[in-house]
Amino acid sequence: MDKHYLTPLFQPEAIVVFAGRADDPASLTPHAQALHAALRAQRYTGTLQFLDIHTTGTLADLAQARADLAIIALPPEDVAAALEIAGRVSCRAALVISSGIGAEQAAELKKIARREGVFLLGPNCLGLQRPQLQLNASAAGPLARAGSLALVSQSGALTASMLDWASNNAVGFSSVVSLGPNTSVDIAQVLDFLANDAQTHSIIVYLEGISNARRFMSALRMAANAKPVVVLKAGRRPAGNEAAQTHSGTIVGSDDVFDAALRRAGAVRVRSFVELFSAAKCLASRYRPVGKRLAIVTNGGGPGVLAADWINEIALQLGKLSTDSAAALKPLLNGHASLSDLIDLSEEATPEHYKAAIEAACRDRAIDGVLAIYSPKVGGDASAVARALGEIKRSIGKPLLCCWMGDATVQAARAILNEAAIPSFRTPEAAVGAFGNIASFYQNQLLLQQTPPPLSTLAKPDIEAARLVIESVLAERRKVLTEMESKTLLSAFHIPVTNTILARNANEAMMIATQLGYPVALKIASPDISHKSDVQGVVLNLASGTAVRDAYNDMIERVGRLLPQARINGITVQKMARARRGREIYIGLVSDEPFGPVIVFGAGGTMIELINDRAMELPPLNQFLARRLIERSRVAETLGEWRGASAVDMDALEQLLLRVSEMVCELPQLREMDINPIIVDESGAVAVDARIVIDNAPQAVSGRSSNYGHLSILPYPARYEQIWPLPGGGEYAVRPIHPDDAQMLQDLVQQLSPESRYFRFVSSMVELPPSMLARFTLIDYDREMALVAVAKERVAGADGEIRETERIVGVSRYITNPDQSSCEFSLLVADEFKGRGLGSRLMESIMDVAREKGLAEIEGLVLANNPGMLKLMRSLGFSVKPFEEDRDFKLVTHAL
Repeated sequence: MDKHYLTPLFQPEAIVVFAGRADDPASLTPHAQALHAALRAQRYTGTLQFLDIHTTGTLADLAQARADLAIIALPPEDVAAALEIAGRVSCRAALVISSGIGAEQAAELKKIARREGVFLLGPNCLGLQRPQLQLNASAAGPLARAGSLALVSQSGALTASMLDWASNNAVGFSSVVSLGPNTSVDIAQVLDFLANDAQTHSIIVYLEGISNARRFMSALRMAANAKPVVVLKAGRRPAGNEAAQTHSGTIVGSDDVFDAALRRAGAVRVRSFVELFSAAKCLASRYRPVGKRLAIVTNGGGPGVLAADWINEIALQLGKLSTDSAAALKPLLNGHASLSDLIDLSEEATPEHYKAAIEAACRDRAIDGVLAIYSPKVGGDASAVARALGEIKRSIGKPLLCCWMGDATVQAARAILNEAAIPSFRTPEAAVGAFGNIASFYQNQLLLQQTPPPLSTLAKPDIEAARLVIESVLAERRKVLTEMESKTLLSAFHIPVTNTILARNANEAMMIATQLGYPVALKIASPDISHKSDVQGVVLNLASGTAVRDAYNDMIERVGRLLPQARINGITVQKMARARRGREIYIGLVSDEPFGPVIVFGAGGTMIELINDRAMELPPLNQFLARRLIERSRVAETLGEWRGASAVDMDALEQLLLRVSEMVCELPQLREMDINPIIVDESGAVAVDARIVIDNAPQAVSGRSSNYGHLSILPYPARYEQIWPLPGGGEYAVRPIHPDDAQMLQDLVQQLSPESRYFRFVSSMVELPPSMLARFTLIDYDREMALVAVAKERVAGADGEIRETERIVGVSRYITNPDQSSCEFSLLVADEFKGRGLGSRLMESIMDVAREKGLAEIEGLVLANNPGMLKLMRSLGFSVKPFEEDRDFKLVTHAL
């Protein structure tokens, strides 16, 4: 049960192949011919058996045939029969390489696979490769060399191209997976496996679209938390979007939203196939930069300046030697070398000079990576310099990239660099871009670690009042809220709005204006008019009753003439905002298919479409995410002290974003929202106008939380937080785990007795490996849950002062099984807290969560020689029976 459910697909011990008869090549499909050649080109480490569904002896062989994986490369009309036979020989996975299968037949294959309990990859794909198993179950060309990089692609042509490129660039792979349209095992499930695959250290993905945003984001976040993930997303423009959707049979969605989703998931996005190759080079070298400072070591000023220009262009920083580092390096170089900004070794640079400079840069704490540039010189030895870099590569702990410029005279040197697994590029810009793409991995990891709850720590909003407004509008069969209704909704979430009153005639407008105080603004109130300024439906700075009366009459006449079919409820009167040097900001909500609601921030006002300043983030937000969202907008440059105006109240702006995030989380009926303009200055922020579109709440998708099923990232489930008393005094808190708990969880494991660690992990390890620790603390609260028991302790610090600290003393968790109806649990309690009721409480709490999620059964494996755990399970009503696959374990189960 510790194995991933896709292990039969990616780590099979026995394979059956349905690909026709190899002795009759004319009867084989092109994919079958390629598959036969691929499987026989090397010796697969497991057992391989070929079956023919048209041969009478095949059914007689079924009693003897047993396999983990079935590979099918047959004409479309024979695939279903082969899949059924695969189920009879106990295959748990099947790979269909056959092409030309439409959506209807693919759906039928999915039904057969589900009935037979088979995980189906395909149809219409080129298959997969697992080089370390010597398994080439593909029609994508020769088996790739073994390595630590995984490739997942929704394009067969690009898969083959990538493998062809890799063979000449010393790039090896742990896995190569080609995903065709209408595949059953989708990209999310493949990412989920690769996140847990010890052979895979980094992942590159060619993506055209997804079928399920929640599942995709869950798998991508888990994978990116464990290892770098680089994504090339196709369909950046409308024409590309349509082509991608047709090709991959998936949902493409807005490119800007996809960008925000990948960033929030901790992945790195590249914009071209060339950049994907560049990223692959860096990842294959296992480089993990954690900053933006790139030092340039060069023997020519021109190429170095080009690299420095591109560093500035893509918002990196030029890494410079510290004064001490430069002073220590200077005597080791020739007299013409310059160390002011670039590390320019001059035309007389030797291999020893390059070695000394690179080693100095890698020792300097102000530098995160090094780019070595070599330009061919008369009498120079490009290969000798390359060999020198190969010698020092293993001894340096920072990323080293190279650019050997030219062509004919440096080809041998490039081969040496490839052999040493040093990423090599033909231009300085390409090398800098590759470093920038991988360096952004660290920045996006900060976003990934954020797990905000649905509600912030601000004053609690009046959610029920907001829901009543929405229900009343929907009851009238309307979807667009009036300005008054929109502002009521904002006010329920404590978003400051201008005081607005509806006037139904000119005299009412004049009296309301007098009561509010001048100057005032008038705005047309109509459910049929989205942009009031387009029909001259806004008049500002009216300073007298006469002006208000005349403006009212003129506006009614003018709008009625321009839009005679529009329903006009009247005109709203509101006091003008008094901010003299306020900035106009826009905060909005858009609904994306497939990612759902997305929060938008940017410059506001009447020229919003022309300025097109739209920074995006997926909800929920916390203060960190809100600040990063503001920083990504172009208007952010004007929010500090700007042209004589004081800096705006950033706290107020961030709180507005948090309030909008609360609205998005708690009101699934929201479809569009434009709060524009928001006037913000040094004293605060106020919403001047708002337009909100609603619809009935989307039906909960299977497997999602009933409360937040409309979100692609589930909020931190703060509702499960509890406080319980400890027998003998004291208390402890039980709450869902979050990424900040990593060190406390590691402390718990390290402080366990060897026996307790073995009972939990069936291993002699003394601490959790980084990948396992990351996987245990950053979880998808939708498909799994981990509850930690946290106790407070008073300990003496180094200065003798007593301080109160928190400590994790127990963890219970479950992970939903692939059947989506049951889950597997685990339990861990600190040694000194055993026998105090903590284990029972944690198990009961985790079972309550699983029950709320709609799961029907919880199960687990307990070592047969762990009597304490078995006693606890029986006391909780679990059934205990032998585990047939391994008699050292007992299988414990409980209906929920």
